[in-house]
Amino acid sequence: MGEIQSTLFSPDFNRSIEIEARPERLSADAGALLLRELMDRLGLPGLIRKYLKDPRDPDRVTHPFLELLRTQLLLLAHGWRDQSDANLLREDPILRLASSTRRGQSPLRPSEDAPEGLCSQPTLSRLLHSLAIPANLAGLGEMLRQIVRPSLDTGRKQITLDLDSVPHEVHGHQAGAAYNRHYGTTCFHPLVASVLGRYFLGAQLRPGNVHTADGGLDFVLPILRWLRQFIAEVWLRADAGFPAPHFLDALEEEGFPYVCRLRSNQVLERMALPFLELARYRPAGENLWTHELSYRAGTWKKARRVVLVIVENSGPQGTLFLDHFFLLTSARAEAESGNALLARYRQRGLAENDFGAFKTTLDPTLSSTSREKSHYQGQEIPAGYQPNDPFAANCAKLLLSLLAANLLAMGADLLSRGEASRMSRERFRTLILKSAARVTLSGRGVTVVINAARASLWRRFRKALQDFYPARGSPLPHAPA
Repeated sequence: MGEIQSTLFSPDFNRSIEIEARPERLSADAGALLLRELMDRLGLPGLIRKYLKDPRDPDRVTHPFLELLRTQLLLLAHGWRDQSDANLLREDPILRLASSTRRGQSPLRPSEDAPEGLCSQPTLSRLLHSLAIPANLAGLGEMLRQIVRPSLDTGRKQITLDLDSVPHEVHGHQAGAAYNRHYGTTCFHPLVASVLGRYFLGAQLRPGNVHTADGGLDFVLPILRWLRQFIAEVWLRADAGFPAPHFLDALEEEGFPYVCRLRSNQVLERMALPFLELARYRPAGENLWTHELSYRAGTWKKARRVVLVIVENSGPQGTLFLDHFFLLTSARAEAESGNALLARYRQRGLAENDFGAFKTTLDPTLSSTSREKSHYQGQEIPAGYQPNDPFAANCAKLLLSLLAANLLAMGADLLSRGEASRMSRERFRTLILKSAARVTLSGRGVTVVINAARASLWRRFRKALQDFYPARGSPLPHAPA
């Protein structure tokens, strides 16, 4: 790379140290090579060709569509969530190697017929708008599910889908953002679906002031149907904001069992009162009770099964006070007892915690704003020009972030295979993705040198990858244990 160098400064605490900048091929994100391996073995290139369309004019394309998608996913997975970060990383040798479809040294060598370095921030912005068309948004949702199918299609007989609505706080005047009185903030209010407290199967961005259940049925039914193609019994788990009459009727008509929290009211409280009185005389050592109720709300067509759950308060005076709440379900008591139903509902905490972990690790910046233009590159925009849809672009950014989250989760599962607890996405990023490396070119080859302390982790990940996914073709029909 030459001998050009520049001394920047010496730190005050030790003047014997000199900080220099040299034009060497260094990277702090060497794990992008392993993540690229995972993407290819999961069949990501084929999924992109099958479900996404490149609407660009072929005569004006510099960066291939597949490379742009890889670049965006790699940046998100490595924690570079702002599109402006792309300009800082354009010359990163590892990211250039991991995102390119070219072989040998060509991703790092200048060429007349190939782009130099990664794409720029404006190019990534245009990518989001290309993905924002309805067909591509639907395609991203399908890719989100297909990429994790090997981890779900493992011969299991039953699975539970978690449906949730979560606030995503924003600042400024983003299209679709609105003040939500319940959360006390200006936000978007997306719907999210996940399974196993780990993998995201869908998301739908919504304005910040919509009701929790708004559009929930249309969003979740296609995902439930998709799961039932290869898993016999598919449950839905949701909080108290979702069980509207049409929502419950549709789930029952299609045969999807559900368990939802049910908001209390005067009728339910009267039904619960005798059981609450009885619980006050509980034997020593008992702190949880479930009781069967049959309840019909005024807007329901029929009575439904409700399970009253009574628990001792977990506060400092827990033995003196009782808490209670209601669970609504379509499952019969003979098939799912009250205690079993409660245990199933409590697993919802895994999904809620995982979404919190997703926001900590990837937290997408949904910040596109609408700017009307009358001229472009000094020329007046012709009549009939359709401006970009910033809300749809934010939908695409959310789905890409969840796709990156699924890739991180699958990588973490591979690395922690056989361990008692599963590894977090953030831990996987720190151990594998954030590996420093030097890249050297010799002859026709490329050598990537990492710290020897990380070598055992890289070997372990590579071995797990080879065990569960073939080098080419479709993923094997089983997942890491």
